[in-house]
Amino acid sequence: MTQRAPLPVAVIGTGKMGADHVRRIEEVVSGARVSAVVDVDAERAKAVAARVDGCTAYTDPATALAAPDVDAVLIASSGPAHEGALLAALERDLPVLCEKPLTPDPAAALRVLEAERRLGHRRIQVGFMRRYDAEYMKLKALLETGQLGRPLMLHNRHRNAASPPFFTSDMLVSDSVAHETDVTRWLLGQEITAVTVLRPRPTASAPEGLQDPQFVVFETDGGAVVDVEIFVNCGFGYQVQAEVVCERGTARIGDGHAMVTNMAGRWGGTISQDFLDRFADAYDRELQTWVDATRRGAVTGPSTWDGYAAAAVCEAGVRALNEGGRVEVELVERPSLY
Repeated sequence: MTQRAPLPVAVIGTGKMGADHVRRIEEVVSGARVSAVVDVDAERAKAVAARVDGCTAYTDPATALAAPDVDAVLIASSGPAHEGALLAALERDLPVLCEKPLTPDPAAALRVLEAERRLGHRRIQVGFMRRYDAEYMKLKALLETGQLGRPLMLHNRHRNAASPPFFTSDMLVSDSVAHETDVTRWLLGQEITAVTVLRPRPTASAPEGLQDPQFVVFETDGGAVVDVEIFVNCGFGYQVQAEVVCERGTARIGDGHAMVTNMAGRWGGTISQDFLDRFADAYDRELQTWVDATRRGAVTGPSTWDGYAAAAVCEAGVRALNEGGRVEVELVERPSLY
């Protein structure tokens, strides 16, 4: 039996996320190789490409996607650059794994969605990696059994040790709570219809002017109420937790108690300091699943519709943060493709 050649992938964006995906494809994932990397910083792209046999560095995504040894695309550039790269990939009918956000705003997401719809088949998977985390997958499977009854509430906590210097108050919603937006829709199988953002007094650890923490409340079309504590300067580590409250019971994930030690008069464990550490297995599983599906001609996982819906919810959330009060989420009618 002849072994199939690895899938040649172009990675667009070679910052922290993109460089980690290059490493993942080369060292962890089977059935794929990095044939091209793209970055507006030519020297950074060349440095990453130099570490991979047979990899070419580019500064222009369209040029890279036109290369004969590119059959799939992984987009890990900054959010504002996603739309152009996605449209270029769709023009060539190339399969895409796009890190979240699909686009930073719902109008751009709709343009991408319409371009994919014109193709008549899905090509894009959005990188909401929590769907591939073992604990979230177990929680989803439990909810689908119906043992706990209908979900009534979902409590989420999302904490970072410290925010990067460029982080803004809006980004707590659009960049961080975007994950809870997708997780809520996926776990509950419901659309989010309204958002309210409450503003506790900022922590003294937050940079001046940053509204941190925030308390975000979602309402869904299935009657559930969801809250998200987003706290990006908690100081002690990276922590993601979720508890679903149902009619006949509750289920909680994210306690991080896989190993508890007892020593020197103390007991305890460790707290991840970084999202790449906490969700390393999820990223591995997500990328392997994408490669496997692409090699058999399929597209699975979070869709362009999921990316659009998350952008619409986040836009409503940013309005709720800045204007106060409850803001309804505006969604177009869901196309049959999704």
